[in-house]
Amino acid sequence: MALRVAVLGATGNVGREMLNILEERRFPADSVSAIASRRSKGKEVSYGDRILKCEDVEQVDWSKFDVCLMSAGGSVAKEWAPKIAAKGCIVIDNSSHFRMDPDVPLIVPEVNADAIDGYKNKNIIANPNCSTAQLVVALKPLHDAVGVKRVVVATYQSTSGGGREAMDELWTQTKGIYVNDTPTPQHFSKQIAFNVIPQIDVFMDDGYTKEEWKMRVETKKIVDDSIELVATCVRVPVFVGHSEAVHVELGGKLSAKQARALLREAPGLMVVDNPAEDGFITPIECVGEWATYISRIREDPTHENGLAFWCVSDNLRKGAALNAVQIAELLLNRGILKPEKPAVSA
Repeated sequence: MALRVAVLGATGNVGREMLNILEERRFPADSVSAIASRRSKGKEVSYGDRILKCEDVEQVDWSKFDVCLMSAGGSVAKEWAPKIAAKGCIVIDNSSHFRMDPDVPLIVPEVNADAIDGYKNKNIIANPNCSTAQLVVALKPLHDAVGVKRVVVATYQSTSGGGREAMDELWTQTKGIYVNDTPTPQHFSKQIAFNVIPQIDVFMDDGYTKEEWKMRVETKKIVDDSIELVATCVRVPVFVGHSEAVHVELGGKLSAKQARALLREAPGLMVVDNPAEDGFITPIECVGEWATYISRIREDPTHENGLAFWCVSDNLRKGAALNAVQIAELLLNRGILKPEKPAVSA
C-alpha cells in the first residue's frame, strides 16, 4: 500500500500552493487528492501537469489516506481535523486553531524538528503563523550561538495573507484610483491601495492585535519560552511576500560579521547583504522561492548585544504551504510515514 496524500482546502491560495510544492519537491506520494467543501466539489486544480477534481470533504473515506495537508480555516480545522486524525490519517493543519494546544506540536522543521514526536497525542501537527515561520528560522541560529533574550519586530505583510479576496481588493482599488473611483474597503477596515494598515486580525484587550499575540506566543513555543517578543503587524499594498524589520537583544556579543557568517550556514536561510550594490531582498524578489532571505544585518548601537536585520519570505510558501510539506517530509525522514506499507494480515 503506497503513500496517499490529501490536500483539504485545495481551491484556496495556500491549498493550490501545497499542490504545487508537493509536485516541485517530488514528494513520494502514490496518489494526491484535492478536497474541498461541498460547494467546490468538481472544481479543477492543478497538480504538476495533471488536473485534479475536488472531492467533497463530507464524502471522503479518510481511512484511505496517510497524511492530510489542511488549509481550510480554523472552523473547518476544529470540526474536521479530529475526525480525520481518528481515522489514522496524520493531519498537518495550517490554521491557528491547534497551535497553542499543549498536546499538538507546532513545527518549523529547521528549528524544532525533534518536537515532531508529539504528533502521537492527537495525530495532529500545527503549522505556525506565516509571520512567525520566517522569523524563527532566522532566530534559531542566533539563539543557539549566544541566546536570544528579546525581539522587537515590525512586519510588512502582503495582502495574500488575508486570502484571495484581500488580493482582489488591492487590485480593484488600485485600478479604480487611476480612473477616479473612490476606493471602498470591504475586506480591510481601511483603503489598502497606496496605504498601509496597522492592523492584522482583531484587536485584543491590551491594545495588541491577535496577529501580534500569535508571533509572541508561537515564537516562545517553537524556539524558547524565555524569549520576550513585541510585534507591530502592518498590512501593506503588496500581493505576495512578507517582510520584517527585526531588532534582537542577544545573550552575548555577536558582531554583524559573525552573525552574517552564522546565518549563511543556517538551513532555510539565504543571506543577501551588500547594501552598497542594492544587495538586499524585497518581497517581489522572494516570490516563488523556498528560502527565507536575510539582508541589512547590522549591529544595534543602542544596546551592547543588539543586532538588527531585514527578513523577507514568500508567505504562501515558507509561511504556509512549504512549511507544511516540509513537515510531511520530516515525517518521512523519521520513518513515521512510509512510502510503502506492509499489507495488514486479516
